[in-house]
Amino acid sequence: MTARVDHTVTSGTFSLDGQTYDVDNNVWVVGDDAECVVIDAPHDVEAILGVVGTRRVVAIVCTHGHDDHVRFAPDLGHVTGAPVLLNPAESEVWHLTHDQDPDGELVDGQTIAVAGTSLQVIATPGHSPGGVCLYARDLGVLFTGDTLFNGGPGATGRSFSDKDVLVASIRERLFALPDDTVVKTGHGDDTTLGAERANV
Repeated sequence: MTARVDHTVTSGTFSLDGQTYDVDNNVWVVGDDAECVVIDAPHDVEAILGVVGTRRVVAIVCTHGHDDHVRFAPDLGHVTGAPVLLNPAESEVWHLTHDQDPDGELVDGQTIAVAGTSLQVIATPGHSPGGVCLYARDLGVLFTGDTLFNGGPGATGRSFSDKDVLVASIRERLFALPDDTVVKTGHGDDTTLGAERANV
């Protein structure tokens, strides 16, 4: 059975530096009819479970530690029995939301196998210290969290962020991939790496 990408959008808030914003978040689920990986767990466990269905969840992968991406990750892990994975460099950001630690780590170059394909972890700090993207080479898809959007790089005006580091991550790590790679973002519409070269 061929792996596919399923999707839902959840609505809620993002809070940092004493400010709160209303946001819509993309939740990506990669797998087949038997198993899947969930990428980010923002505002609504039931909505995510609606996409997962009866499948076994291999892992809940957090692209970074901002609360609008991880707020319900431990709850989703509890319901599904899947480990919650995060880059250790995000620990300080994660602990702004959660007292407990994630279940496991994400490191640059790591691969997560699911449904006959694999997700390669690419470290892309800048939006936050331990942000990662996930590259599904077989599917021609890159999940970028808040590293890269349709229209350019993620925000860097808040605590724990660095614009120069983010731009370097995109240019050196992501733009090394094929231009026709489909970019599936943490917020908003899809794009391609080729389309975003002019925006970085």
